[in-house]
Amino acid sequence: MSEVNIDKNAPVCVTGATGYVAGWIVKRLLDEGLTVHATVRDPNNKKKVAHLLAAEAESPGTLKFFQADLLEEGSFHDAVAGCGIVFHTASPFAMQVSDPFEDLVKPAEEGTRNVLTAVDAHPSVTRVVLTSSCAAIYGDNADLEQTPRGVFDEEVWNTSSSLEHQPYSYSKTVAERAAWEIADKQDRWRLVVVNPSLVMGPGLKVHKGSESFSIIRQMGDGTMKAGVPNMGFGVVDVRDLAEAHLRAAFVPEAKGRHIISGHDTSFPHMAEQLASTYGGSYPIPKRTLPKWMVWLFGPMMNDALNRKVISLNVGYPWKADNTKSVEALGMKYRPLSETMNDFFAQLVDAGEVKAA
Repeated sequence: MSEVNIDKNAPVCVTGATGYVAGWIVKRLLDEGLTVHATVRDPNNKKKVAHLLAAEAESPGTLKFFQADLLEEGSFHDAVAGCGIVFHTASPFAMQVSDPFEDLVKPAEEGTRNVLTAVDAHPSVTRVVLTSSCAAIYGDNADLEQTPRGVFDEEVWNTSSSLEHQPYSYSKTVAERAAWEIADKQDRWRLVVVNPSLVMGPGLKVHKGSESFSIIRQMGDGTMKAGVPNMGFGVVDVRDLAEAHLRAAFVPEAKGRHIISGHDTSFPHMAEQLASTYGGSYPIPKRTLPKWMVWLFGPMMNDALNRKVISLNVGYPWKADNTKSVEALGMKYRPLSETMNDFFAQLVDAGEVKAA
């Protein structure tokens, strides 16, 4: 990758710093020698922040923790004060929730507004990098048929999700739209958005609560041994995504939205990446389930895999154009096999999956 001129004169802020994606962003910033203001719910919870402290110990950068909550008005001001760039990564990611509005939409939207209110109050900030998602571009794979070019790109917005259908995707759409609304009302700081596809790859620690961890674990613990649905996804390595955030922050010309996705792939193809290394010892899925079987049994296995989701996603490909990230940010994406095998190896090392 080409060199990026990193401005080290001012601290930077990373919200939701203990998260799966945020951890690699923090590490990457610390490795560059930056001072990082990391927002967390409880700075005194040493277990939650241990992996970040370990990253700091191995780097020339400096880490400072700040207590903040997405739903607490004014709680981000101290963390943002004096910073040149704010990385807003904090947002709930869950596919099964009891109350979609309270658990997903409210914290995503209000959190974005609270962070950007703090940004507006501190003149030192010149750029905000928002971690949005390809979920703000599409809700279901069937949406591909409605796109102008037959591919998901930065001009496309998710119009098919709602509180009742794909509420996580709806929350990301609402939050990103709120960010653009606020950014467009001022001209002091620039909003640059990254829209990653499904994020995979090893975390700085094993993030048991992440949906990505759940997928890779189920591919190795026998949950999916009967097979996987033919469901298309985009996938990006978490380490590449962290690099994309730095480039969105420090490439002077960066602006607008950026699809950050290394591969148009699918559940069966993702499983294939693990078969040669781990297929002999672990129950890696080798079969593609027919759609009728997923239709019958999917809702029993996973509440989020209801029949509407199945009908609009299983059997449909996923195609995105990542040209802007390559040309404007200089991104290069590592092979899918590297992402999947490094991720699975982390689970093996941690004893999260057991050999047969």
